[in-house]
Amino acid sequence: MAPRGDSVNEEMRQRSRRRIMRATVELVDQRGYAGTTLTDIAERAGLARGLVSYYFDGKRLLMQSATHRMMHQCLSTALAELAPGSSPQARLARAIDAVLGLAMDHPRVMRSHLALILDPDTGAFVQDPEQQQLGAILQGLLHDWGAPDPVAEHAVLRSALMGGCIGVLLPGAELPLAPIRADLFRRYDLAWELGLPPQQNPPERERPPARG
Repeated sequence: MAPRGDSVNEEMRQRSRRRIMRATVELVDQRGYAGTTLTDIAERAGLARGLVSYYFDGKRLLMQSATHRMMHQCLSTALAELAPGSSPQARLARAIDAVLGLAMDHPRVMRSHLALILDPDTGAFVQDPEQQQLGAILQGLLHDWGAPDPVAEHAVLRSALMGGCIGVLLPGAELPLAPIRADLFRRYDLAWELGLPPQQNPPERERPPARG
């Protein structure tokens, strides 16, 4: 039997990484971060425990990569659902809704992710390949929207989206999604009707005054 080529080996490595990240999201969704071990993840992925440590340097970094992959997949799927030729405003609105929607659909994963990256004792924010893909999409959307500096504006948007997710997820002091979304849409001058509005009309305080 001929040895596998480099491209085949690389595809197998990437497939294993994807299985590990998918298993991480599934288990943290069910059990929370503290209740999920690397052994659990390996078993769910159907891989040897040692492979998890080979591909990811610890549980925290794996959690970041897995969450970034989930966000990248969600964002890509949301944009693909738009009609061809959709406006830059519609695409940016859909992207904002996709990321904020993850706080509603995967609260345990997003809480764990945010807690880890905000805790300086556990390490710093990691710009892994999954995060870089996510960032490239958002920067492209901001460029098309008309941002003078898409890279700098992406940093602002990323912070705003993180803050929005924290507002939705903050235990005991959760905010409704609608006003958080309205603030973001106002920043980028996006109509409430774009994307996937959480309710038919914007909150009362966000409605423009009636013209005489």
